[in-house]
Amino acid sequence: MFIYNFKINGTKTFKFFFSFMIIMVIIILCVSIFKIFNGANKNNEEEFIVSDSLNENDIFKIDGKNFTSILRNIHDNIDTYVGKKICYTGYVYRVEDINDNQFILARNMIISSDNNYVVAGFLCEYNKAKDYNNNTWLEITGEIKKGSYHGSDMPILNITDVKEITKPNDEYVYPPDESYIPTSSVL
Repeated sequence: MFIYNFKINGTKTFKFFFSFMIIMVIIILCVSIFKIFNGANKNNEEEFIVSDSLNENDIFKIDGKNFTSILRNIHDNIDTYVGKKICYTGYVYRVEDINDNQFILARNMIISSDNNYVVAGFLCEYNKAKDYNNNTWLEITGEIKKGSYHGSDMPILNITDVKEITKPNDEYVYPPDESYIPTSSVL
């Protein structure tokens, strides 16, 4: 039977471990800085722009995966999207200060790991808006126009086609990207 004795030099081991940790911290720092500066450019390059991919008569289908990114981008760049047509599903949601011919076609956006959510959607105008109760799931097609809500410009969908549907399996949506900051944590 062979027995090996290993003699470990404590100062050399400490120096090696310390050097290794410093190198790891520098690598992590460099990667983080790269992501911060490259991430801002990447988001601008990958923004969804309906006008680049749609002709005047095309209708863009929004689903649960791209819902919040498109919603945010349209809100941020209303003039780019005026006249474009979109189709998406959501539930009827009303607030007290909208007109009788309006409702919000909304989805619940998960904002935390414990399933807290906020309501997100487009303000829609439709002559028969009163025919649909709150929480009724609809698939709508509408044309984006520029409107105003409490003095701020916002996109409003002028509904051209509506169909009542059953609640989908993927009823929740998620924040647009890693830069989203929920207002509930800020207020």
